Amino acid sequence: MMYYSRLKMASVLGVCLIGLALCLPNFIRQPVASIPWRQIHLGLDLRGGSYLLLQVDMQSVTSDRLRTLTDETRQTLLKNGLGYRNLTTGARAVTFTPRAPTEAEADLKALRAMPMNVPSEFTVTQAPDGLVSVALSDEASHQRARDAITQSIEIVRRRIDATGAIDPQITRQGEDRIIVELPGISDPERVKHLLGTTAKMTFHLVADSAIGSAVPPPGVTILPMSDAALGTLPVYNHVDVDGADLTNASASIDQQSGEWAVNFTFDSVGARQFGEVTRTNVGKRFAIVLDNKVIEAPVIRTAITGGSGQITGGFSAQQATDMALLLRAGALPAPLNVIEQRSIGPSLGADSIRAGAMSLLAGLVLVIVFMALFYGRFGWYANIALLANLVLMIAILSMFEATLTLPGMAGMLLTLGMAVDANILINERIREEIARGRTALQAMQAGFERATSTIIDSNATALLAHVMLFVFGTGPVKGFALTITIGIVTTLFTTLVLSRMLMVRWYARTRPTVLPV
Repeated sequence: MMYYSRLKMASVLGVCLIGLALCLPNFIRQPVASIPWRQIHLGLDLRGGSYLLLQVDMQSVTSDRLRTLTDETRQTLLKNGLGYRNLTTGARAVTFTPRAPTEAEADLKALRAMPMNVPSEFTVTQAPDGLVSVALSDEASHQRARDAITQSIEIVRRRIDATGAIDPQITRQGEDRIIVELPGISDPERVKHLLGTTAKMTFHLVADSAIGSAVPPPGVTILPMSDAALGTLPVYNHVDVDGADLTNASASIDQQSGEWAVNFTFDSVGARQFGEVTRTNVGKRFAIVLDNKVIEAPVIRTAITGGSGQITGGFSAQQATDMALLLRAGALPAPLNVIEQRSIGPSLGADSIRAGAMSLLAGLVLVIVFMALFYGRFGWYANIALLANLVLMIAILSMFEATLTLPGMAGMLLTLGMAVDANILINERIREEIARGRTALQAMQAGFERATSTIIDSNATALLAHVMLFVFGTGPVKGFALTITIGIVTTLFTTLVLSRMLMVRWYARTRPTVLPV
């Protein structure tokens, strides 16, 4: 307990020096590009940037499923040789009247055999008046909503990361909202455009027979062209190839036209479907639909079996790059609406940094003065350990490139206060042992032994509490819990190892009869 070997002392000093080296990138410029240069990232409240509150359009999730369910119902009935009348899509169900009363049982049997995306997704019933209803269940709707918000968060993260934003914070709020914090981005218009685009790409055959018709036939929808000057185009509702099967997309310049284009590649499933559709529909037009707008509708000249293709449409370089980014990241399950937007200027962030640094410095100075006045030499050893504690906290945050926010700075200040408590406990224990008449060596030995278990117990409970805050908290709470958790670990090291080593080395060198405490 009261002996430190050379190896142990070298190890303690080595940890402190490594911590100091890891701190340096936060205060000086990188001298050589090849040197690893890990720094603490500043959060939105310190660096400035943009705050977006997005809301997932859950009604669109239900509407999309009802639309596909309507098409599945029509295809299932026709496939089984069954007819229908007045097929309509309601708020939560698809309804129709059987062609003949004698076909009602066959209709119900065929529809109940349709595949479901989730268990018990829909129920098929017949009313006394003969109306058949395919209704979505409440539990399936709730499950789809939960899946939609989870998928939206992941896709938003992919899109934000692809823009090169440094350390964005993306968190969920409530049942259908997403918070996006973008430090350092004061003009979020491009990001808003990327997040506001659903990027749901599908491939449909064009219903040439319905061109010029004011009222499209069943199973056909009239969609606008992306270039409004080209008017509209009728396409079949059935999705022949889904853009969800894309594996890659990239922007490039078309060698023939010299215009920007987007090249895409399908996975094995998409490639097989794409090849089959193009093989059986040579001579027909194939529409590429993005977010309910037809980008282009080329004529299928030959079967395309390579699983890749190209989209052209008079894109600029930025438009082609953004479209490729959106297709790579995947389509949102539902549109996202920006319901709140705030911008924090860099000057406000600089003011916050100054205020936080001043409070941290003031607290540190007051603690140092207090320890020096009340505990003399041992108080100064505690102050050295306190400074090492601050250095090690910054070093660990830098090593993991953590994000520092105002609550995080408050956590650092609180950690310094908690660190002093441990040193005070040790010094007070030593004073008690001296008052009982023990020698200097015995007082130090007993003071350390009796205080250590108390310090470990108190810090262990605090550590568990803040770990739970970090796991279950969000935003500012998480930043606060992170710095406190790291601070507790560094406090145990600097208090029970570093400050004790300084006191023990002083005693071994001077052999005093009276302790300066």
